[in-house]
Amino acid sequence: MAANSLTERNDERNVQGREETRSNEKYIRPAVNIIETEEGLVLTADIPGASKDALDVNVEKGILTISAPAQHTAPGTSAYREFELASYYRQFTIPESLDHEKAHADYANGILTLRIPKAEVAKPKRIAVQVS
Repeated sequence: MAANSLTERNDERNVQGREETRSNEKYIRPAVNIIETEEGLVLTADIPGASKDALDVNVEKGILTISAPAQHTAPGTSAYREFELASYYRQFTIPESLDHEKAHADYANGILTLRIPKAEVAKPKRIAVQVS
């Protein structure tokens, strides 16, 4: 895959406001590592505090979207707070050479691991040479 075949959809860092036309909600861009293997891409995202049931990972029209609401779950009223939880949101444009239908995601200990295999036509093939 070319170095620029995977591009990020957001240019800002850390906590950002959504576009005015969408909503006033704040969101956090989770830290992400993307590794290309012979089989496809492996994406890991740091999403602490999100619930597995609320985590939303989808691909539509070549755009991978990761989103999850995060909420304080401690019982009682907050007396002092130095950080605020916000929803997670991140988008990437991914190449068509990946088989989105066979993608598999796991979520454990606040880490999302997404595996997207290459489509069969995109995998390298070895051609046997016959001696005549």
